[in-house]
Amino acid sequence: MPLVHFFETSFGRTTDRRVLLVELQLDGVTAWGECVAGEHPYYSEETIETAWYVIHEELAPALLDGSIESGRQVPSLLQRVRGHRMAKAALENAVWDAEAQIKKVPLWKLLGGTRKEIACGVSLGIQDSPEQLLDQVELELAAGYQRIKVKCKPGWDLQIFEGIRNRWPEILLSCDANSAYTLADAEHLKQFDRFNLLMIEQPLWNDDFYFHAALQKQLKTRICLDEAIHHARSAQAAIELGSCGIINIKVGRVGGFSEAVAVHDVAQRNNIPVWCGGMLESGIGRSHNVALSTLPNFSLPGDVSASKRYWKEDIVEPEITVSRNGTIRIGEEPGRGYRAKTDLIDRLTVRKKTIRQAAAVRV
Repeated sequence: MPLVHFFETSFGRTTDRRVLLVELQLDGVTAWGECVAGEHPYYSEETIETAWYVIHEELAPALLDGSIESGRQVPSLLQRVRGHRMAKAALENAVWDAEAQIKKVPLWKLLGGTRKEIACGVSLGIQDSPEQLLDQVELELAAGYQRIKVKCKPGWDLQIFEGIRNRWPEILLSCDANSAYTLADAEHLKQFDRFNLLMIEQPLWNDDFYFHAALQKQLKTRICLDEAIHHARSAQAAIELGSCGIINIKVGRVGGFSEAVAVHDVAQRNNIPVWCGGMLESGIGRSHNVALSTLPNFSLPGDVSASKRYWKEDIVEPEITVSRNGTIRIGEEPGRGYRAKTDLIDRLTVRKKTIRQAAAVRV
């Protein structure tokens, strides 16, 4: 699926996305999951190819060998396989979707959600010029988005924040480094404080709590952890060490809805706000993010943007839309609430494997 506009981070530039979908047929319903792994092992160790292998060789057989009663049961069925959280999430989230359809309840209610409307922000990648980025910010603010997040890296940070703040001094602004800095950059990172940022997301190493805690002591701006949070245990450790003041929850990164809810609950008990991060998902994964964002501690605008920001034509209907107030209204339809465009998915599919006639994996 080609992106409407390229998306660049400190890892590199993305112009199109290979998307791995899981189609699960269970008890008369058809449910969907999406693996959010990228083409390269830059954000995490997982890729589309590792996920393809581990799903059809290990995870799908383990799931189908078990007695599937609910989405919450799936992690125990897959626990023999270490890691591969994004691949596991694709399967588990499809089971949650199926369970919601069978019980005839919205997925968001099954997860424990309470919000009937969620606040939306946008994540803007590194652009070809500061002027191009300012044009993007203006466009998204005009569309109503409640929070602007900009990707940053050494050489693309202070002047960018200054340009945005000079033009829009009051907007809710944050930045995301994707581990582009080290603790040796602490004096430089202290300068971020003057821009009144909501947060600095994952400035240091992707697997670190200790040095983030040391950095947080030197900053007024709250650190948000993303890549470092893999499960509820890591969230608890980061909070107790003082490594962060905000947590980004990505359902694929933590291995599925069950663990995402557990991370949410740990943060809520410790008065740490959370928000839902994005991974350039298609409408399948985006609809899962919408459902997750209805949980009560998702108090900050997430990267749950409209389909049209990314895709000329999304693979769900209706397309996910954001109001002029920067919100998404939550529906009452059973399951995810968005239908898969199976004809379009079939046209885009370049590889497919059916496992025991019960689950199909598509790329």
